[in-house]
Amino acid sequence: MADAASMRREYTRAGLREEDAGDDPLVLFARWFDEAAGAAIREPNAMILSTLTGAGPAARTVLLKGFDGGGFVFYTGLASAKSRELEADPRCALTFLWVELERQVRVEGVASRAPEAEADAYFASRPRASQLG
Repeated sequence: MADAASMRREYTRAGLREEDAGDDPLVLFARWFDEAAGAAIREPNAMILSTLTGAGPAARTVLLKGFDGGGFVFYTGLASAKSRELEADPRCALTFLWVELERQVRVEGVASRAPEAEADAYFASRPRASQLG
C-alpha cells in the first residue's frame, strides 16, 4: 500500500498576498478561473458540492455552469439526493481544486433554485441521452 503520509510536497508556484487579492472576491475568483481554464486543466469548472444531511455532511463533484454577483450556478435533477438535501437545508459549500496551479477556492453560502425558465433552457441544451439520464 502506498504511504500517503510521505506524499507531502511543498507548494511554491503561487502565493496570495492580501494586497493582490483586491476588495471583491468574485473578481479574484474570475481571474483564477480564467487562469485555470487557460492552463489546460481538465474540467476547471469541476467543484465539490458539500451539503448537509440528517446523518451529517455529504460531498460530490458537480460542474459549474456560470457565476456572477448573484452566485455560482450548477444544475441537478429535482429528484436527486443533492437537490433533496439542499431543499431540506440550503446551506452548502463549494470547493474548487486546481492542483496544477497549486490553488483552491472555497465558497460557502445558501443555495436557491435557478429560475424555471433558465433551468428549462439549460435542460433543452443538453444532449438527448443526458436528458434521459
